[in-house]
Amino acid sequence: MAQPNPQSAPARVQPFTDEPIALLDDSGRWSAPFAPGLDDQALRRMYADLVTARLLDERLEKLLRTGRITFVASARGHEAAQVGMAHAMRRGHDWLFPYYRDTGTAAALYAHAELLAQYQATRCDTAKGRQMPAHPGSVEAHVFTTCSSIASQIPPAVGMAMAAQLLDNDEVTVVSFGEGATSEGDWAAAFNLASARKAPVVFVCQNNGYAISVNYAKQTGSKRICDRAQAYDMPGYLVDGMDAMAVYHSVHQAIEDARAGQGPALVEALVYRYGPHSSDDDDTVYRSREEVERWQKRDPLPRFRAFLESRDLWDAEQEEALYRDTAAELAETADRVAASGEPPVDWMFDDVYAERPWHLQEQSALVRAEQEAGG
Repeated sequence: MAQPNPQSAPARVQPFTDEPIALLDDSGRWSAPFAPGLDDQALRRMYADLVTARLLDERLEKLLRTGRITFVASARGHEAAQVGMAHAMRRGHDWLFPYYRDTGTAAALYAHAELLAQYQATRCDTAKGRQMPAHPGSVEAHVFTTCSSIASQIPPAVGMAMAAQLLDNDEVTVVSFGEGATSEGDWAAAFNLASARKAPVVFVCQNNGYAISVNYAKQTGSKRICDRAQAYDMPGYLVDGMDAMAVYHSVHQAIEDARAGQGPALVEALVYRYGPHSSDDDDTVYRSREEVERWQKRDPLPRFRAFLESRDLWDAEQEEALYRDTAAELAETADRVAASGEPPVDWMFDDVYAERPWHLQEQSALVRAEQEAGG
């Protein structure tokens, strides 16, 4: 049988496959019957974002240990799913409703300074220090503020997609969540409404196998989350979430189909978090080091680097420069936004009303008086 021409075959992936969609094998070789679909510069940019996501995670842990921030939900191991998803979107046009582990997605979509300022609650923070720790968002980048309550971002994401329908624009909403969110009623209600309205929304589940410390088998009787899409008459894609190109093509296809009026889709990306659930978690009580080490052999960064090297797009010198320059840029940015200082306490009264009503003026005056008195 003749082999398909990778330059002419359509770049389409199939829903409800028996095995996870993977376009790069474990050694980084391109294994799809179609071309990668991104130019050389875009491929290098994707790898740079993968490295940035990893180094940002490390920078946040350093800030935590030095007392400059109070909370981190590590994203190491999720980088391919997050960066692949971000690159599939039209930046600043489509909307992202992230979950609390989406630091890699956020870093790929908007300025690192805005992200690091929110984590440290400085004067540079667009939320003016009033949001919970590690709850970034960006109006300009169309990234909704991160929510802690599990699955609470999913119904509003469907609402944003329905708004695009009412406004007759071509914006698509992407909403990200962990597999634990699929056990919540908010998840089911949102899926039902999105299906009924054929809303232009793409649901991306980053399934790392653990809802905090509860493994997947104890959460649901469903063998695969993507199969639940059938009940809502939408395509469901099972994707190797350690393969950035597989995530990119699956999410990009789902986004463009939604943009064309074909309705919502569900993408389940199989990933693994290398660190604990959060900085307040001890993961050694519910999983073995052998399990972690097994998944670390499938690290998405070396896999993508090998892909670039196989196409003569990357070398050791570029690798060294990327890690050195990115680490320096993140460190400098974190220090620079911290140097802007803490937000004035008076900022807590801003942005609720166009003009402060009398009771907020009184409260603001009381706060200033206490500060002047050294309270």
